Amino acid sequence: MNGKKYKLSVIVFGLLFLFFILSGLTLAEESIDIGSRRELFVDRYLIERLDGVRLRLHHPRDEGAVLKFDALWEGPFCGYVTVIKDRDRYLFYYRGLPKAGRDGSSREVTCCAESSNGIHIVKLKLNFFTVQGATTNNVVLADAAPVNHNFSPFLDSRSGVPADQRFKALGGTKTSGLIAYVSKEGLEWEKLQEEPVFTKGIFDSQNVAFWSESEQCYLCYFRTWTGSGYKGFRSVSRAMSKDFVHWSEPVEMSFGETPREHIYTNQTHPYFRAPHIYIAIAARFMPGRQVLTEEQARQLNVNPNYFKDCSDAVLMTSRGGNVYDRTFMEGFNRPGIGLQNWVSRSNYPALNVVQTGPAEMSLYVQHDYAQPTAHLRRYSLRLDGFVSVAAPYKGGSMTTKPFIFTGDKLLLNFSTSAAGSIRVEIQGVDGKPIPGYSAEEAQELIGNTIEHPASWKKGTDVSSLAGKAIRLRFIMKDADLYSMQFHPVR
Repeated sequence: MNGKKYKLSVIVFGLLFLFFILSGLTLAEESIDIGSRRELFVDRYLIERLDGVRLRLHHPRDEGAVLKFDALWEGPFCGYVTVIKDRDRYLFYYRGLPKAGRDGSSREVTCCAESSNGIHIVKLKLNFFTVQGATTNNVVLADAAPVNHNFSPFLDSRSGVPADQRFKALGGTKTSGLIAYVSKEGLEWEKLQEEPVFTKGIFDSQNVAFWSESEQCYLCYFRTWTGSGYKGFRSVSRAMSKDFVHWSEPVEMSFGETPREHIYTNQTHPYFRAPHIYIAIAARFMPGRQVLTEEQARQLNVNPNYFKDCSDAVLMTSRGGNVYDRTFMEGFNRPGIGLQNWVSRSNYPALNVVQTGPAEMSLYVQHDYAQPTAHLRRYSLRLDGFVSVAAPYKGGSMTTKPFIFTGDKLLLNFSTSAAGSIRVEIQGVDGKPIPGYSAEEAQELIGNTIEHPASWKKGTDVSSLAGKAIRLRFIMKDADLYSMQFHPVR
């Protein structure tokens, strides 16, 4: 009898041992491979547990007006701005439209301004077209109706792209479909072909495209509606292409289990410091949500058809596929003080976020739509500063999911108060600290920095753990953690 019990115990022990081994293998197999990519905490992709800390949405700082839409061919209805950083210059494209009218009218032109730093912007002086009697102007495309209504360029980052097609653009309406243009330097544009490259959308907004290195294809995010025709909610669909000419069937984007809202412009683009993450600083439109009275609208000289709605900007993200993550339903960029900020189609963000300083990035937002004072304003954030893992004074921790990395140092973008701190513990997939990298052996990080290595008593080197499934546990007090990246071994 005792022998039977002994054998049974051995079998049970063996099964348990096998279970734990298989569990470990399963966790290792399911680990996320982040390589040496920079990871932002804009979603819960890497986060398994938050204990006493939370994800905090940060808000951009208004840096003031940078571009007035005051030329004869520009005016109150300028819109659909795109900013592109190309080498040592920044290019700003936007629709010029002095008077409202039918989408795609012949009055619409595409204007361009430039900057050497993204802060001080000047309008180009070109002589490509004669517009409103002026032979010298900043118009880079005219007489191309209806393309000028929403002409939206991008810098093609695909390897091997022909030099005369470094810049690409889409524009058009439901009637015309999206027509493709190409350019060498982004100023003189030619049609890629006479026929539209894509027709399966409503397109009554800014329809944006880019080359996705992570998905190895061109992507187009464009306007659709949830109902037939122009009914339901303004929404976003996407299509894919290998050659920018032949596109897949459109797929409607999902917003998860969040309430439906009107998304007017989606402004989806790869984040320049982590291009596998698509940032969408979208215009949220609130139809019929009126703030101004008719008398107040008259005093501001707002077009009478454009003050009975309001808008702001929200932050959405995607890591590919037809899913937007709306971790935050709150406004990312609220309308400013003053009734002029509460009119229809104002506060619409430009496409793309760009770096404008060693520790700063900028986004741009249209203000005073349908008013004589229409202009573009610059807003700033710290690099990677959309969202942080934020710890209060009493402290807390964040633990990641299991992942695999390559590199020799863990670099962090963080800020603390003078009393705050961050320590990093490296764990195995079982949640147990790895010797040499425990919380007790971790060096306390204090300060405010875009890139600083985590360290332990033995130093900063983590190369011995590369390729192995691990977890990170961040022990934090009065601190914000914005991003992390394992420094690639060179």
